[in-house]
Amino acid sequence: MSRVFHVPPVPGEGRRAVPHARSAAYSRSGEPARSGEHAGQAPGGGPARTGIVAGYLSPHPPHLVYAENPPQNEPRSQGGWEVLRWAYERLRHRIRHVHRPDVLIVHAPHWITMVGHHVNCVPNPKGVSVEPIFPHLFRYHYDFRTDVPLAEAIADEAGALGLVTSKLREPGVRVDYATIGALHMVNPEWDIPVVSLSANNNPYFYSEASLGEMEVLGEATRRAIERTGRRAVLLASNSLSHLHWHEEPPVPEDMEREHPYNDHQYRWDMKLLEAVRRGPTAPLRELISEHIEATASETKAGSLTWMLAAMGWPPVAGDVLGYGTIIGTGNAVVEWTPNGDREGDHHG
Repeated sequence: MSRVFHVPPVPGEGRRAVPHARSAAYSRSGEPARSGEHAGQAPGGGPARTGIVAGYLSPHPPHLVYAENPPQNEPRSQGGWEVLRWAYERLRHRIRHVHRPDVLIVHAPHWITMVGHHVNCVPNPKGVSVEPIFPHLFRYHYDFRTDVPLAEAIADEAGALGLVTSKLREPGVRVDYATIGALHMVNPEWDIPVVSLSANNNPYFYSEASLGEMEVLGEATRRAIERTGRRAVLLASNSLSHLHWHEEPPVPEDMEREHPYNDHQYRWDMKLLEAVRRGPTAPLRELISEHIEATASETKAGSLTWMLAAMGWPPVAGDVLGYGTIIGTGNAVVEWTPNGDREGDHHG
């Protein structure tokens, strides 16, 4: 059945106001800036190289945004889940001071499309994103810029490689909470342009469907980045083990109640993360599938496979910045760079 989501290669297409800070990654003409026009220079001051400069496993549970108490989110909290939030603080430092991207590209499991892969090509999405299960935690007012030329290029490359694709152009579309949650935790200033990709949901319904399509989408993403000359950071918005509690405590941020769903789920998360820390990434191809079967992992949506495939399954170890559970699910913030180079990971 997964074959119905492929087509022969063909040319062409297959409230409360929150101030918007115009991205430094845009030139004065409104087009994404080229290297040297903005802070996206190499740390030594020379021209920044283009291509994929880093990829992050960046989970999106709404509790993390809730605990941050940003002005865009209506509910207020007392904090919580600090280890994961501190991991995101380290990630933000690397984004700002090491990678300095032109664009953030995110693949999220809760923008669900039943037929094919969709790319958000709306220039300035804005609205309110509500988490349907936890609306008391996540009602987020968003307003951001899309790198439309890159978004269109990804859709075109995916179509040329035989994937069913669509360019979303509906200006009133409501952006899903997984996309918003990951982007906020990575860049709460919202001053870097974005491209967001949907999750083709057919693997949830057709057992013979595999993660192979996500590797093709990753290749299309890489080609588009290189063709447009972008300096890109990729975000795979997945949790790991994904069994979770069905009832939350009276105070959602009560950390006394936070622990792994069970030992089996935790042990498999550790097995996967130990392989990540050892490197290289190639063995993860099979281990991700085994982890999905063992834990109902959210990586079944394909975001992690897409990201690592786009990076060419780099022969490096991943840097696990932090791990923690949220309502029992396993969540890790992990960085991969093409050459394993993390120079500049310091404060000061």
